[in-house]
Amino acid sequence: MHRLPRIRSSSLSSSLSLLVVLAACTPDDGRGPPDAERGRYIADSIAMCTDCHTPRNEWGELVRDRWLAGTSLPFAPSVEMPWATTAPAIAGLPAMTDEEAVTYLMTGLLPGGRRSRPPMPEFRFAARDARDVVAYLRSVGPAPGGAGR
Repeated sequence: MHRLPRIRSSSLSSSLSLLVVLAACTPDDGRGPPDAERGRYIADSIAMCTDCHTPRNEWGELVRDRWLAGTSLPFAPSVEMPWATTAPAIAGLPAMTDEEAVTYLMTGLLPGGRRSRPPMPEFRFAARDARDVVAYLRSVGPAPGGAGR
């Protein structure tokens, strides 16, 4: 009679856990369609685009009907430096093509090779993340009275 080796449950559990971790860390090949809802999460909750690109009311609350419509920045550096005094409208991405916006989010380079002035961070998004954010920003649509695409 042939006996099967006994597998300790802790070894099996550890092996399964490793497989789950490896599956979760498998890089996305980036070939799927952009996910605007995932892009919303990245833009609004991680990159915090709304903090600078959405106007606030007199109580400091974000103005929902001007979401990502651009606004003047109510803060400045304490030392002399190049500094943006306004955050442009990014709802609908009126100033860039999708390709330009993805490149910008991946490299920090604007069309023409320029860089944004602080306080805009120079993001280094992965391709999938950049495409998802661009899909979200396009889905927001241009702000009322904005320039459109």
